[in-house]
Amino acid sequence: MATTVRDGAVTARPAGGTAAGRTVRSGPWLLTGHDGRLIVYAHVDDAVLRWTESSPGGPDWTGPDVLPLKGVSELTVVQGANRYAHLIGRRVRGTGDAPPAVDLVYAIQYQAGRPLSEWRSVGNPHAKRERTAQMGTPTAVVDTSGALHILVPTAEGHLAVRREGAGGRWEPWLDLKVAAVRDTPAAVATSTGEVHLLAPAGTHALTWCQPRPGGAPARGQDLGVAVLPGSATGVETSPGRVTYYVTDAVGGGVVAVRPGGWPVPVGGSPGDGRHTALATVLDGYPCTVLAHRDTEGRIVLGVCGAEDEHNGVWWTDTDTGTVCVGDPVLARDGLGKIVLLAPTEDRGLALTRQQDGPGLTLGDWRPL
Repeated sequence: MATTVRDGAVTARPAGGTAAGRTVRSGPWLLTGHDGRLIVYAHVDDAVLRWTESSPGGPDWTGPDVLPLKGVSELTVVQGANRYAHLIGRRVRGTGDAPPAVDLVYAIQYQAGRPLSEWRSVGNPHAKRERTAQMGTPTAVVDTSGALHILVPTAEGHLAVRREGAGGRWEPWLDLKVAAVRDTPAAVATSTGEVHLLAPAGTHALTWCQPRPGGAPARGQDLGVAVLPGSATGVETSPGRVTYYVTDAVGGGVVAVRPGGWPVPVGGSPGDGRHTALATVLDGYPCTVLAHRDTEGRIVLGVCGAEDEHNGVWWTDTDTGTVCVGDPVLARDGLGKIVLLAPTEDRGLALTRQQDGPGLTLGDWRPL
């Protein structure tokens, strides 16, 4: 189904697909490779599936390539300005009555369609093995220098950070020493070189920002919104300034919030998944495009002016022809077109792409 957002009016059109007949454990992730080709990753049992566009702008794809990955319960995939894809997993090992040993592992894909590097361990922030099983799901972010920052909630409810320093040497784990972190944080690297973080903590959200590129994260202002765990995402909406989009755990709607400002309810009908956000330009105006899965499994798309949520977000349902069973993701392809990817109930992945013309018009959904 084609979906159009223009002057607040929206229409939509369907399609389906298969994801190699496997259930996605985490993901999918949608990245743009160094040569402009899109790359899709999906984590399934004991493997990562990878699809690669045959040429920038599609529509044809190769894959899925099956990249073995044993014992990893959760995965995240991030990318920096150099277009390297960093895969970070939470690995569980051990059998019998002893507590499992849990650590974090990572690998890198340097070029689209090429093999991954070998998987390496970056350890974990806990001194005692029995505590590692309570370590949360990792996330990561790559700053403008190309340094990878891995973040993970600890068994104590703290947030731990490990940074890849100069020359690929890993710095020691840094404990941010805050209590009651309830979820993996939303992390954003800005074009000005800093890393920004937001983590849910009960009736409010905790924030951090590096005071300077490469510095240790410093506590910022607590934000007055109760964030539904698993919902937060962030996007740079102006140079050095990050807007977070979260689901209000009390009211149930979408809230936009920036450090130093009041939370702004923007409507929507999100389910229990994570929002995705993309900063772009539409008809010459800086805009933010949002997407989430609603309570009925439909993908909902929203558009607003950059940092102008007070004047409204235009929401529309899209129709993939099947129920969305995971978090949708947004990206721009090698031709600058907006692409929306969604996991479907037939264990597939479906994709729709921005068409030429004013406003935001998405073309037919196509299976990978």
